[in-house]
Amino acid sequence: MTDPFKEAEATRKVLTAPEDASGRIDAWLATTLSGDYSRSRIKALIEEGATLVNGAVMTEPKQKVQPGDVIEVAMPVPRDPEPRGEDIPLEVLHEDEDLIVLVKPAGMVVHPAAGNWTGTLVNALIHHCGASLSGIGGVRRPGIVHRLDKETSGVMVVAKNDAAHRHLSDQFADHGRNGPLERAYQAVVWGRPRQLKGTVNAPLGRAGDRTRRAVKREDAEDAREAITHYAVTERYGETPDGASLASLVECHLETGRTHQIRVHMAHIGHPLIGDPDYGQAFRTKANRLPDEARLVVERFRRQALHAFLLQFEHPSTGETLRFEAPPPPDLERLIEALRLVRTAGSP
Repeated sequence: MTDPFKEAEATRKVLTAPEDASGRIDAWLATTLSGDYSRSRIKALIEEGATLVNGAVMTEPKQKVQPGDVIEVAMPVPRDPEPRGEDIPLEVLHEDEDLIVLVKPAGMVVHPAAGNWTGTLVNALIHHCGASLSGIGGVRRPGIVHRLDKETSGVMVVAKNDAAHRHLSDQFADHGRNGPLERAYQAVVWGRPRQLKGTVNAPLGRAGDRTRRAVKREDAEDAREAITHYAVTERYGETPDGASLASLVECHLETGRTHQIRVHMAHIGHPLIGDPDYGQAFRTKANRLPDEARLVVERFRRQALHAFLLQFEHPSTGETLRFEAPPPPDLERLIEALRLVRTAGSP
């Protein structure tokens, strides 16, 4: 039997029984450690030799606890559950023995994590692909070489074996500088950038929590290079000062940082419509739209971002593959509603 106290992932908890301690030790521990483990799990830990009483291993759950007993418990760190396949429909654009290209819908998380252990793209892929998925990237991220935010829709590629995973990962790490990799997004933003075409070169880092990002100084400890190329493709609603109420912008990524397009567009003063993290201050701009368009904008509760284009080199054949997907229905409705107030014409 292995020693639970020597396991690398065990947490040692030391307790001293108070003067009124009594009853079975498994029941006492279950009460004292309330919220950590159930009584049945405590009992199993005791039987596995994961409990010391006054320095001696104790494997009998029925043993009585005595006032003043020093009790040590080796508590294994909880492991994330392995994802299981779920019969979730997938919109597949291409599939072969090496990879699968699909359109991720808005609202779907890519891989399981706290608060989203089911209903993810990985759950759907495990059901669809079975044992063929690559294991590189961790148990919870089989085959995943890049990701999209939960509320961002668009084209993704997933590896189905280890060799394909390595090849695709190398392409994404290179950001297309030495190969055909290309990623392009459609974003509906507030206002219109002064320059109809431009590049945002602004390092990104954490913004106080695990997920939010902000533009950082280049010498900031967590600053990471982030470059977005953009071009205004449509303008909606001319304002008295000759600007526009909103714009459709095509963004091409030279790097792939968390929330990169969302933060960069907000940084230049044109956050995405519906963005709950970086565009809240612009919500009142909807009041300047005609009623029909205003209602559509107010009901659009996610960032208006769609990964419409993905190009890469096939890991086996070397062929350049290019895939495009039109905006999903909710984003198309938003664009059509804004086109009704379009008076500025094409850029």
